[in-house]
Amino acid sequence: MSQIQKTNRRFVLKSSVSASAAAWLCPILSGTATATGSAYQSPNEKVQLGVVGIGPRCTYDLKAMLPFSDVRCVAIADVQASRRQAGKQLVDGFYGNQDCKLYADFRALLDRKDIDAVLIATGDRWHATASIMAAQAGKDVYSEKPCGITIEACQKLADTIHQTKRVFQAGTQRRSVPNFVQAVQWVHQGKLGKLQTMHASVYVPVLENHWLAPEPQPENSIVDWNMWLGPAPWRPYNHAYCEGKWRGQWDFDSGARLLDWGAHTVDLCQWANQADETMPLEYEPQADKIVCTYANGVKLVIDFLAQPFGDRSPHYITRLGTCPVRFVGTEGSVETGDSGEIVATPDLLQKAVPEASKKVAGLDVTAHARNFFDCIGTRSKPVANQDVMRRSHIACHAAAISWILGRKLVIDPKTELFVNDPQANLLAFRAERIWQPMP
Repeated sequence: MSQIQKTNRRFVLKSSVSASAAAWLCPILSGTATATGSAYQSPNEKVQLGVVGIGPRCTYDLKAMLPFSDVRCVAIADVQASRRQAGKQLVDGFYGNQDCKLYADFRALLDRKDIDAVLIATGDRWHATASIMAAQAGKDVYSEKPCGITIEACQKLADTIHQTKRVFQAGTQRRSVPNFVQAVQWVHQGKLGKLQTMHASVYVPVLENHWLAPEPQPENSIVDWNMWLGPAPWRPYNHAYCEGKWRGQWDFDSGARLLDWGAHTVDLCQWANQADETMPLEYEPQADKIVCTYANGVKLVIDFLAQPFGDRSPHYITRLGTCPVRFVGTEGSVETGDSGEIVATPDLLQKAVPEASKKVAGLDVTAHARNFFDCIGTRSKPVANQDVMRRSHIACHAAAISWILGRKLVIDPKTELFVNDPQANLLAFRAERIWQPMP
């Protein structure tokens, strides 16, 4: 595969984020391109976007990106013909033409010199490998989370982004959603007093790797099963894997599924604790949680939830929706979730909850995507850049490994290795299968 030369164009981008959302984001996004971007846009300069893997989540992301006047989706790659066609129908329908090109093998998409950036929304097994290949091909990368299926994958991805000087955004969009931004802002401003404890909700971890019953493998033109597996270990084809039944499977999922929500909620706690350059040092699994401790003494409690809308830990209020987090200080607390609602103490803080912070749902990616495309223009780091991703994801993986082994672990945040625990360090890596080269 040829390497794509780094583009010399600088994109001056125009925002489509609402003024109310941008107003809450700007104070927090210091040191990065803001969600509002530049007021100037050259009509002849658009980010040419390619899509790698288009399922339900990618469709949601792409619907937020298509309206950006400075972005043009020009190609989609997916190993499933039905998904390729559905993606083309979405893109061509939006633009009113038939220009979107389709590829069964994403390497052919990466080989196009006119594509500047890629949205990667495959299953977990492909995220890091595809992102690394895209960066090496000269593309800026927006990758859905979890961005790496192991600690090593997160390390390699972050290192590659630095080496190639690409712009990278992890799809942990809650860093760009107003109610979460407001909660973190109050912590940083000392409105809760000294931060003591943070709560991050996750699914109950699972360890599962049973094979579904083998089925006749379809033609590659319908589903390229070998490419679907990619770097994951081989197993017989079953159509249910391609419809989402890979979730929870050790070979395909990340960190015993702890990263499904943890990539968001632990990441928000990292941010609240101003710990983006480090991670918790100690990880101690308990019956319904994992208690993690930072060098500054702050506790991160990773609470298990049986299901997204089921019974919650006593720490949480059900109406707050998915991915709730809670920050507790010496003088108050604040918690929020995807409903947009903020619950705070003392009463004076609750009365200060801004209406604007409740108008964007936690799943909304508009401001987060806008931040990515703005940073392509400025060549600056997005809010969920490779270093932010690296530390928050490794913290999640370390917690999952402590749960798997059933014992307390200590990690060195500089070497990102477990201290005096070779067995734990072995779980930080997985061998990648070599898949068939492109003809």
